[in-house]
Order: sequence, then C-alpha cells, then structure tokens
Amino acid sequence: MPKLKTKSAIKKRYKITASGKFMRKHAFKNHILTKKSGNRIRRLRKLTVVSPSEEKRIFRAFPYS
Repeated sequence: MPKLKTKSAIKKRYKITASGKFMRKHAFKNHILTKKSGNRIRRLRKLTVVSPSEEKRIFRAFPYS
C-alpha cells in the first residue's frame, strides 16, 4: 500500500505537540485591530488547543501524527 499524504492546508495551520495535541492560532487578529484592546490582541497571539470535535477531523488529515 502506498504512503498516505498529509494535507498541505492542515500542515500549515496546525502544530502537533509532543503529547499529541493539536495547536492552532486564534481568529480575529488579521485586521481592524484599532478597536480591539491591547489586552485582547496580546491574548490572541498565543496558540490554543484544538477542540476534541475538530481534533478527529485534523487527525485524519495527519496520517502519521
């Protein structure tokens, strides 16, 4: 059986931790930042863990994770 390919779009958007969790960037940090508080923008910088329901979908696209 041939090797399975990883989905390129998923590979670019998610990072896998050593424990096997998927990390993602926050939404709402691309434009119209003037009305958002500095505190909010700072919080959006950090990565966050993907929800369990989304994790199943991402796991399928990362065949060797």
